[in-house]
Amino acid sequence: MSEFGDFLKPQCIPSKLDIFAVRQAILDALHFHLKDFSGTLLDIGCGYMPYKQLILKPPSHVQKYIGLDLKDNTYQKPDLEWDGCTIPLSDNSVDCALATEVLEHCPEPELLMREALRVLKPGGLLFFTVPFLWPLHDVPHDEYRYTPYSLERHLRNVGFEQINLKALGGWDASLAQMIGLWVRRRLMRFPRKRAVLSRLVLPLIWLLTKLDQPPTEFYESCMITGLSGTAIKPIV
Repeated sequence: MSEFGDFLKPQCIPSKLDIFAVRQAILDALHFHLKDFSGTLLDIGCGYMPYKQLILKPPSHVQKYIGLDLKDNTYQKPDLEWDGCTIPLSDNSVDCALATEVLEHCPEPELLMREALRVLKPGGLLFFTVPFLWPLHDVPHDEYRYTPYSLERHLRNVGFEQINLKALGGWDASLAQMIGLWVRRRLMRFPRKRAVLSRLVLPLIWLLTKLDQPPTEFYESCMITGLSGTAIKPIV
């Protein structure tokens, strides 16, 4: 398996029960939109750039990949450094942008969205994912959990249009994700207890993930694990 197997080939195995469902859901959403990517792609908050090799192969039409992240990030040196205010690219310079699991870490999300809009060419596509059901992470730089309504409002405020939001998972995936997080991340005095419990709940997590039907619309008491979406920069 490649260096980024957890991202590109998620496995439902005892040691990965906390991340299996969410990584698979993000990968599925990304696969669905690969055909829509072309030209120069900016990966915002690229981290280890785990999706780079996927984005540079068909059915994607991307010819150039640029990874953007903070200078002092905990992953690796990016292609471009984000100073928290300005993306170091000229206006209308990239064809599409990617922001997976990034917006929840932005104290001022509209600042980043506005910069993404600026560097996109007219008609350019922004693809993004955000968590909804997830523990605190990258503390203290964990800022938000977005509902679809707040996310759409932020995107429209900065000027994006044709905003399309989809749930990454529904009730069954939510339960699978919580069981996986509980068994892998809850404090336990005895390591063997975690190992035994992980093997016991694995079939249930696998089944719940397979049975899950993400909601196709958002309604009262709707449960989601997270959101994926696209937004377009207006042509005029």
